[in-house]
Formats: sequence, C-alpha cells, structure tokens
Amino acid sequence: MCCFILFRFFIDAYTNLQGFWIPVTAFVVSTLLAPKFQAVKTNDGEKLFMKWIFIKGIREIK
Repeated sequence: MCCFILFRFFIDAYTNLQGFWIPVTAFVVSTLLAPKFQAVKTNDGEKLFMKWIFIKGIREIK
C-alpha cells in the first residue's frame, strides 16, 4: 500500500500521464516491484517464504 502511494506521487509528478493512467501505472509498477510471500506447511511447522526481484532465489523468513 505504501509503495502504491509513493509510486503514484512520483508518476504524477514526473510523467505526462493524466487521469485514469496514473493509478493504473502505479498499480502495475508496485505489483512488479513488491515482494511475494507464501506460507508453506512443512514437517517442522508452517514456514513463511519470500521471493523478490532484487534478491536471487527464495528466502525463508523466520
């Protein structure tokens, strides 16, 4: 949510987009750049994993 608002401000300030295209572009950019989370049940219990475009591979969150 915070990323969307930040990207919306920057897109509005630094591009020539108008109207409907400002929030649509901010949504697409924030969706692509946001980390993806997934909870997986294992024999050790439920674990949380994260995948992000700026980090190689998948990381376990403890």
